[in-house]
Amino acid sequence: MLHPSQYKLFIQQKAIELGFSHCGVAVAEPLVDDAKRLETWLNHNYNGSMAYMANHFDLRIDPTKLVPGAKSVITLLLNYFTKNTPTHTNYKVSKYALGNDYHTVIRTKLNTLIGQIEQQIGAINGRGFVDSAPVLERTWAAKSGLGWVGKNGNLINQQNGSFFFIATLITDLKLAPDTIQMPDYCGTCTKCIDSCPTQAILPNKVVDGSKCISYYTIELKELVIPTEQKNKFDDWMFGCDTCQDVCPWNRFAKQHTEKEFNPITEILNYTNTDWENLTQEMFNKVLKNSPIKRTKYQGLMRNIKFLKK
Repeated sequence: MLHPSQYKLFIQQKAIELGFSHCGVAVAEPLVDDAKRLETWLNHNYNGSMAYMANHFDLRIDPTKLVPGAKSVITLLLNYFTKNTPTHTNYKVSKYALGNDYHTVIRTKLNTLIGQIEQQIGAINGRGFVDSAPVLERTWAAKSGLGWVGKNGNLINQQNGSFFFIATLITDLKLAPDTIQMPDYCGTCTKCIDSCPTQAILPNKVVDGSKCISYYTIELKELVIPTEQKNKFDDWMFGCDTCQDVCPWNRFAKQHTEKEFNPITEILNYTNTDWENLTQEMFNKVLKNSPIKRTKYQGLMRNIKFLKK
């Protein structure tokens, strides 16, 4: 069994061995400032039709209500950056969705990490989360010293940019927190704001989610995209990377090493015609392990139709 002073180092070492590029720790406590920001954001209806963003408000701002007895919030970053993107089509897919679904990949890693912790430290009360639970993961990442929240709402790391998935492990283990937080190095740069095709990025680090291309191409369930957005999507058919692609800090982004994130062959090689003639059967077969399946067949074909000139 490990001595408590070794717990944090052990967890960080195992996280790196599992492929995570960064691992930081913060004290599990209510997020008072974030509660105010989230309430204001919701009151402006920036969540659009994403009603779930207003659910479980108390859980989002207090990790001890998600995991009773929680003492620490462990944040892990997993790189997904790649330069290996489709070149045979105008239709663009966000980098995170080129390979297999990250939810499955990260949950497997988190479960393995929890098992390793319990093997060396003993039974813990802990839950791992990735993007599908009421957790303000970017705030916890910033509080853990892993980066700062940029003007586009993404976590930015000074050494590696912003092309990361963020995973969170809330536990009753008492770990030494990372008290040194990274300063905001966005400065006067406004490239993400200036480049957003739908002007969804507002001042003061506020993003109007109801105007984001990712919202329209993934979250919007209506069968018709508002006509006023026509010719504004810059050929993005699933998600959008524009604000990250123009961010100067992403010049430091490095190729990921996770084989599950390597592009699915068809996504990499499909032409415009292939996408436009995609059938429900091929959608089910080709994209069964892809994040793109979230938009469903009708949603994807709606997006493609909307993009056609």
